[in-house]
Amino acid sequence: MKEPSTIDLSSEVTTSEIAPVRETDAINIPEKSWSEWAIALLLFVGTCLYLRVFYNYTQMVRDEGFILQDAQRVLGGEVLYRDFFSFLTPGSYYWLAMLFKIFGDSILVARAVLVMYGGTFSVLLYMLARRVCSRTSAVLAVCMLMLTCLPSRFIVLHNWDSTFWTYLAIYSAVWLIQKPHWTLAGLTGFLGALTCLFEQSKGGGLVLGLAVGLLILSFARRGRLRWSLGRIVAMLAGFLGPFLVVFINFWTKHSVGVMLADWLWPLKNYSAVNKVPYGFLVFLNAGENVFTASGWGVRLITALIISPFFWIPVLPFLFVCTLIFWTANGERRMCSEGRRPYYILTSAIIVGLIFSTVYTWRADFTHIAYLSPPMFLMVAWILDGRDIPSPLLRRLKPALGLFLFVSCLGFGLMLLLGPLNSRHTLQTRRGDLKAAKADEVLDYVQAHVRPGEKMYIYPSFPIINYLTGTFNPTRHLELIPGVSTPRQFQEAANELSADRTNQVLFEPSFRERMPPILPAASPEIIASPDPVAEYIATHYRACASLTSQSFSNLIFMVRKDLNCPNDRTIQGPDQH
Repeated sequence: MKEPSTIDLSSEVTTSEIAPVRETDAINIPEKSWSEWAIALLLFVGTCLYLRVFYNYTQMVRDEGFILQDAQRVLGGEVLYRDFFSFLTPGSYYWLAMLFKIFGDSILVARAVLVMYGGTFSVLLYMLARRVCSRTSAVLAVCMLMLTCLPSRFIVLHNWDSTFWTYLAIYSAVWLIQKPHWTLAGLTGFLGALTCLFEQSKGGGLVLGLAVGLLILSFARRGRLRWSLGRIVAMLAGFLGPFLVVFINFWTKHSVGVMLADWLWPLKNYSAVNKVPYGFLVFLNAGENVFTASGWGVRLITALIISPFFWIPVLPFLFVCTLIFWTANGERRMCSEGRRPYYILTSAIIVGLIFSTVYTWRADFTHIAYLSPPMFLMVAWILDGRDIPSPLLRRLKPALGLFLFVSCLGFGLMLLLGPLNSRHTLQTRRGDLKAAKADEVLDYVQAHVRPGEKMYIYPSFPIINYLTGTFNPTRHLELIPGVSTPRQFQEAANELSADRTNQVLFEPSFRERMPPILPAASPEIIASPDPVAEYIATHYRACASLTSQSFSNLIFMVRKDLNCPNDRTIQGPDQH
């Protein structure tokens, strides 16, 4: 039996209240055209080729090592949450561990996944934008996304994993309202669950936004979305199924309780010193003057190049306006029954996503940029302009579009300077990378610490652990005052003592550098007791002072009953 339609075309609004629908206002389905698929394929390949420039470039950003190093622990047989701490849901760890198992244990495998994410972002943006925008507007939006999104933070993190699943969920949800079927409902629920299992805050924002959008459409007078029992059951089953698999897996390992405790840990601890103003930029808070040139012409060019730092955080507010407008006034708009649901659903989901970021007090530019792939739908809508309700904005569209494109082009060229000017090869145990210069920390550790040995880095620099093939002897990869609890500090000190780890990398100036990075960190938090630093100072001797690519100064130390290593190079197994 044919499933009843979910779009109620009957309306309680009289025909005199609704302007006639123009042919150009009908929603498009680009997937039906082979030419659209050809363009999408070209955009995918073009984006991947562009991101290839960043594929093996590194600035030794410490954040990149968290997922990499913990995926190593999973590969080694350790159980997440039970054997080491994480406040994230488990998706990224097991996803990366699986990829390493299949394709080899190398940072280049994880970087290749980032390249594929970038290509997929371009395809999804094009397909979603083409539903209401011209081909030119959609392609330009994709080019601008390619120049500014992943290149601004091309490092392996759970944020990009969860954004990938989020974007697929948005795409599936749009298909659901266009071609209602229980399979699409189940797929949307499944992708929403995966987002939650890769990052719980982003997953919560996705579920919230999706629920709000579907509720608005369910109670609309015109173009109302009706639900059948089959689709409701399919969506719930698709959402709950992955959680059931995860709970069964950790139940068999007797770690469900600690898993739930770690998932809930951020609600009480994460935002203590991580609170930042909306759109926060670290380099501006650190007092760096980006307008050092004296000439006004150069200053204006500099302002244009860095302007994405300021206008990308504005995009979420435009989605709020879009959601309100189409909810309140969409009944009278000249649009087909598919155009209004599209705007309401996509805007509601993106508003939900940005709400989750604001709620966790991490709405700095970096975390907003992680959400930029779906947010660039707004850029496509602006470039197209046909559904902008303001006549003034429509008149300004050519100038605004030119500004957005030129600013993204300048921003992208600025980001390209790093990889294009990097000529030095960093030979690591997890794959060769290119950088602007040699890394003292990396070279020294690989020369004096054997692969597979334990080396504690305090307070954190897990990318060093991963690239050198060394391992953290404690449950914690990072300990930050005000974020980590006193109990966790003491636990790490006790584990370090029990393990009698031979070598430590210690960054004594970390607390002094906290205020520009974490402005909510009070002097009392910074000066709080540090049992780990006290234990290291008491039981270890300094051997070498080293500087990393990221300008972090670390001290290589060994236990006081050991001698400092000589200059003999350690020969370990080839792990490239």
